[in-house]
Amino acid sequence: MFVDQVKIFVKAGDGGDGIVSFRREKYVAEGGPFGGDGGRGGNVWFVVDEGLNTLLDFRFKKHFRADRGENGRTKTQHGATSDDLIVRVPPGTTVMSDDTGAVLADLLVHGQKVCIAKGGKGGRGNAHFATPSNPAPEIAEKGEEGIGLWVILELKVIADVGLVGFPSVGKSTILSVVSAAKPKIAAYPFTTLHPQLGVVNGGEGRSFVMADLPGLIEGASQGIGLGHQFLRHVERTRLLVHVVDLASVDGRDPIQDWQMINQELMMYDMELEKKPQLLVVNKIDLPEAQENLPLFVEEVRKLGYDGDIIEISAASQQGIQKMIYKIADMIYEIKQAAIARDKEVAALDQVAEVEFRYQKEAEETFEIIREDERFVVRSPWIERRMKRVRFESEQEFQRFSVWMRKTGVEQALREAGCEDGNYVLIGDFEFEFVEQS
Repeated sequence: MFVDQVKIFVKAGDGGDGIVSFRREKYVAEGGPFGGDGGRGGNVWFVVDEGLNTLLDFRFKKHFRADRGENGRTKTQHGATSDDLIVRVPPGTTVMSDDTGAVLADLLVHGQKVCIAKGGKGGRGNAHFATPSNPAPEIAEKGEEGIGLWVILELKVIADVGLVGFPSVGKSTILSVVSAAKPKIAAYPFTTLHPQLGVVNGGEGRSFVMADLPGLIEGASQGIGLGHQFLRHVERTRLLVHVVDLASVDGRDPIQDWQMINQELMMYDMELEKKPQLLVVNKIDLPEAQENLPLFVEEVRKLGYDGDIIEISAASQQGIQKMIYKIADMIYEIKQAAIARDKEVAALDQVAEVEFRYQKEAEETFEIIREDERFVVRSPWIERRMKRVRFESEQEFQRFSVWMRKTGVEQALREAGCEDGNYVLIGDFEFEFVEQS
């Protein structure tokens, strides 16, 4: 089963909590704060594995969570950092945010890795908060929450050659003849529902990978038929082999078919118009094809096609070897022209970290909404800070109150009409507003 799009949830590990501890040893007078920091939570990395060629495994497991960092220890010892979680994906995988649709990573090269979700920092132990005025602080931070998000994985087949054309023009038959692939072949449209790959021997060690892609129809660029499921795979190919049924077996006009396919490719992505293309006319062994050939060649030349036109019959294998050699020559030229670019891609640092907007600290802004006698403060920035506070500690609560005053939240609440005795809700935490004297 070929699976080329899935939605999964990834969650980096939370940071471990810092702890409150004091040195209590014989012969050590006035032992000070001794609490260590929590360890960092594990990151989630996506790594390209060339041994994979489908996203099928993600159909059965959709949640991936890295471990949490260990809590701090006494004697100011740090908690252990959690191991990172490695998620292996096939080459050609695009990672997109489910929330925004933004492309987060494009994974092509074996071994390429990207950090999709960053683990939370460990909380600081009370040893960090000792001051001359408070030499024995009962303050420690909770670990920072790790990033969690839904992502869409989309696999675009990586092949040297993509066979394009209307359904039933003979693409699957061509692939079965030139390679050991066994695509389904039948006398009805959309026999091929998923990309089929085959390795073709081009002679002199010039092998290439050919993909039989699901057939296009008019409106595919708008998602009609197999639409976008087909077109996403066209993007990765080096060369398009445009197959036309010259015998008009289904009563279609070969010239209109050729024009329409090119138009759908251009409407989906203007860059596809620039992709090298070889025109192959199939079923040349039939009398109708021989009759249509002169007019077809004349018209496509008028329409601007100046490349070779290869005549074949996939059924009788007429012209097949000529087509293979021509494709091999074109692939070699394309690879030579792009070799500098490919080397540059391969030489890139294989380790990268995705800098998502939502991973960075949110803007230091907030909004106050009044709900009867309760005031709601909305701010991801403040909520994220609150999750690190141990409110059961009086000292930590006081420290957070001072921070709220410095950020201007307290003053904004007053200006919004908040008075002694009113309740304030921030995230899941509700407290009574008390004017500071």
